[in-house]
Amino acid sequence: MFIIQNSKYLDFLSKLGIGGAHPGGINLTKEIFKRENINRNSHILDVGCGTGQTAAYLANRYGAKVTGIDNNPTMVAKAEKRLKKNRLPVKIIQCSVEEIPLPDNHFDFITSESVLSFVDKPRALKEIFRLLKNDGRFIAIEQTLNQQLQDIEENEIKQFYGFNSLTTEKDWIALLKQAGFEHIRIQKNTSIDSEPDFLYSDDIEPELHEIMDKHFDLVLKYKEKLGFRIYSCTK
Repeated sequence: MFIIQNSKYLDFLSKLGIGGAHPGGINLTKEIFKRENINRNSHILDVGCGTGQTAAYLANRYGAKVTGIDNNPTMVAKAEKRLKKNRLPVKIIQCSVEEIPLPDNHFDFITSESVLSFVDKPRALKEIFRLLKNDGRFIAIEQTLNQQLQDIEENEIKQFYGFNSLTTEKDWIALLKQAGFEHIRIQKNTSIDSEPDFLYSDDIEPELHEIMDKHFDLVLKYKEKLGFRIYSCTK
C-alpha cells in the first residue's frame, strides 16, 4: 500500500469534512456527468469519495448503483453519515485506491476528483482499469502542472500537499495509455465553480485553520503554474 506522507492538507480536509474540495466543485461534477449515458443500471465507483458528496449526487440524480472508497477513516465516517441522512443506498468502503477489494470488470463508470496526485498513480490506474467493464468510462478531475517549476517551488507544493510527484498533461496522457486506456479526451474548464459544503469534526485543532490559510496562499501563488484538467477515457 502506498502511504501518503505528512499531508497536513488531507488532515485539514478530513477534520473540516469538506465536500467538493476539487476544482470546480460539485457544479463541475454535475456538468461533466450530464454528457455521460448514466441510468439506474449503471454501476459507478467514486474513488477517493471523501464525505460522499459526489456519490450522493450520482445516486440521487440518476438512481445509479454507486460505491465509494476512501482510505481516510474520518472521511468514510462522514460519507456514511451523509448517505444515511439522505437515505441513499450507496456502499462505502475504506481501502486504498492501489488495492481495491472489488471484482474485475464490475463498473460502467469510475470517477476520481483530485485524488490520484496523492497516490501511486501507475498502481491506482491499473486498479481502476481492472475494475472497469469493457467500454467502461474513467473520468478524472486532476491537478496538472501548466509549466515547469523551480526545484524550490516543486518541493514547497509536494511537501505541503503530500504529493509524490507533480504531473503535466503529457505525463497524464502517458500514464493513462500505459494503464491501457483509449480515446483519451482532455478539457480545461475554469468557468464553473461552486461553494464546498462542510461536515465538521468536534475536535478541530487551531493549527488546521493555519493550514487552510497556507492552502489559499499557495493557490494564489501558483495559479498560473498549477491548474487542473478533466480527463475522460475508455477501457
